[in-house]
Amino acid sequence: MELLEIFVDEDDNERLDLYLAHELDDISRSYIQKLIKEGLVKVNNKVVKARYIVLEGDHIQVYLPEPKELEIEPENIPIDIVYEDKDIAIVNKPQGMVVHPAPGNYNGTLVNALLYHLGNLSSINGIIRPGIVHRIDKDTSGLLMVAKNNFAHEELSKQLKAHTINRIYNALVDGNIKEDMGTIDAPIGRHPIDRKKMTVTDVNSREAVTHFRVLERFGQYTLIEAKLETGRTHQIRVHMSFINHAVTGDPVYGGKNQRFNTNGQLLHAKTLGFIHPRTGEYLEFDSSLPEHFTKILNMLRDK
Repeated sequence: MELLEIFVDEDDNERLDLYLAHELDDISRSYIQKLIKEGLVKVNNKVVKARYIVLEGDHIQVYLPEPKELEIEPENIPIDIVYEDKDIAIVNKPQGMVVHPAPGNYNGTLVNALLYHLGNLSSINGIIRPGIVHRIDKDTSGLLMVAKNNFAHEELSKQLKAHTINRIYNALVDGNIKEDMGTIDAPIGRHPIDRKKMTVTDVNSREAVTHFRVLERFGQYTLIEAKLETGRTHQIRVHMSFINHAVTGDPVYGGKNQRFNTNGQLLHAKTLGFIHPRTGEYLEFDSSLPEHFTKILNMLRDK
């Protein structure tokens, strides 16, 4: 039995099943409801119903039955390990790589590669997400923190919840942003119709804040730097689409007519800064834009 633990850091006024569907976005709401009915979800050590309203300070325990005959295998997949010590690793994930296994996709992920190259990983997030403190989307490239033990995982998770980790992205977006900088403060929740999508909404949503500044303008496109104050699912992609400047190449939140063959959104997690969980030292890492991203920027500059 795999145990997932969630400590609620703010009131959401949201049903338990909806809250967990947001937090555990790789698990369907129907499966979550099934777990609740079977008594496999507890809040503050008590079995509750799906309609329970989640409150700040709640300790949620989700017990996931072990998948039958499931074993996540280490795979010798080349990955760019930017930094590593006995507690943590920083990885520069390429576009197109899934971070962790999920039903129907147990091979070729970053976790498979981490198990091969690093060996020991934290176990807090269970057998299919060892070491994964936070995620970036499959088609987003860039820096990701990995915990090699549970102590490091817990300490880094606390920083994420406190919004003290410095996460800066570069994105090429559609259209010409006239302002040099701005802040998008718009709550994000699950799309009411397409449950795989997120949207800006006041219904069953959570606070989401993105700060951006323009780095370069190309007429029909703008290169921006986006800094996350919060870390909601698809936050930058949803927020930029919300202000009518979708991330270029975004197959979900962008326009249907894409000019470039990007294989996904041009979004890169460029800078990652945090307090080392053991030493207390502030560490910051920066990564260059990947080749597929710079190629399109150079095409725009040469026009």
